[in-house]
Amino acid sequence: MAAIIMNGECALDKCDPVFSLSRRRLLTAVTAGVTATAVAPGHGATAAAALPPVPTTPTTEGPYYFDPGLLRSDITEGLPGIPLEVRLRVVDGLGRALAGALTDLWHCDAAGFYSGYPGQGDDGTISTEGRTFLRGSLPADDDGLAVFRTIYPGWYEGRTTHLHFKVRNGGAALLTSQIFLPDALSEFLYTQLPAYRRTRLRDTLNSTDGIALRARSTTVGSIHEDLDRYIVSFQAVVGQDADPSSRRPPPGDGPPRRRTPRPATRLEGLIPGFKP
Repeated sequence: MAAIIMNGECALDKCDPVFSLSRRRLLTAVTAGVTATAVAPGHGATAAAALPPVPTTPTTEGPYYFDPGLLRSDITEGLPGIPLEVRLRVVDGLGRALAGALTDLWHCDAAGFYSGYPGQGDDGTISTEGRTFLRGSLPADDDGLAVFRTIYPGWYEGRTTHLHFKVRNGGAALLTSQIFLPDALSEFLYTQLPAYRRTRLRDTLNSTDGIALRARSTTVGSIHEDLDRYIVSFQAVVGQDADPSSRRPPPGDGPPRRRTPRPATRLEGLIPGFKP
């Protein structure tokens, strides 16, 4: 994997042979674990050919969702972090692609902050009001695929590492859920790379996060390493009554925050040929 330079700092293995060796050893273990566990029954190619896919378990949208009206694939807005490509395929309960379904993706930055909200951070003094980083929407293509370019998410108190997504048909939400990433890889990035380092250790893992435990294996992303980024592949299977977006965030999903007014809708980075 080629070195990635962020804000003048070397982020990956080519800059440090010792770092490279330890990193490769860890990624070998991570890849083996992810390959064995991340593809839930119904999500793999062989299983999909034999049986209908298992519906993705809905989860709360959390306290940090809003729709900024940004139709775009690249949602980084120049933020530092390890490049991450999210390949989200949307299908119905029979495995048929939901072409044209609008998919929202949002998550926190390397320091654990979401765009658009006040009262964040360990001491509640960080405000990102008026900002829209790490948020975007895309219509699924003919194969049901929406591909986002972003960065690996950080963490915040009470939650494990995760990405939020919502599948919509016009104004109606079909599925709201989260994608969980391997703890071993997350811990490695958080302790080794400057953009992710914190003065305290994170307090919640996949095995202790209440939302992840309730969601089970259908929300685990399959991740692998490419030349210059990590790639997360995830199949979102929309079952009946899949959307829980009206639920209040349960304990452990962060304290409810005052929502900022929804920004005026604007489209950015329109896909050529796409007709809303």
